[in-house]
Amino acid sequence: MPGQRSITEAEKLAEAKLGGIPLHREQMAVVANIHRAASAVRQHLENSVLRGADLTWTAFVVLWVVWVWGESETRHVAEEAGISKGTLTGVARTLEGRGLLKRAGHPTDGRLVLLSLTGEGEALMRRLFPAFNEEEAFVAGRLSDEECRSVAEGLRRVVLQVEERGEERRLALLDGAEPAPRRSGRRPRA
Repeated sequence: MPGQRSITEAEKLAEAKLGGIPLHREQMAVVANIHRAASAVRQHLENSVLRGADLTWTAFVVLWVVWVWGESETRHVAEEAGISKGTLTGVARTLEGRGLLKRAGHPTDGRLVLLSLTGEGEALMRRLFPAFNEEEAFVAGRLSDEECRSVAEGLRRVVLQVEERGEERRLALLDGAEPAPRRSGRRPRA
């Protein structure tokens, strides 16, 4: 069963399946483990800290972005949180309904919406973040401080590679064409 296999077992199975295919194996392991680590950390933080505050991961990230950056336009919050503007709209409405976030029109451009934390939202983040950070320390507990700095720096370089050269790479791979539209996974109707 996939959920019960260790990382090492999964890597061995992949190697057996892909053995004869010329691949960038070290880079494949990096990307696979970024995904595994992100999923494991997210699940742990949701189950250990966020659920007690009745927050999803996405809601927490939105609160975090607005807490750190202060009042911000929705497009900037969505970009920083790594979510679509449509997803942000639903999350912001939920957080607003709970009294944690407020939405206001932009003072000079009526098309734009600004988000800021309410006093209750600010108080929640001040209470919640120390517990969240304790769990960040827990999940990185097998790494020394130096290893933490090294992993963080390596991940920053991965992000920079995609941010600085990803568009150029995409254009080259697609011969300048736009990517196909995202699909929900549903088959088109006949």
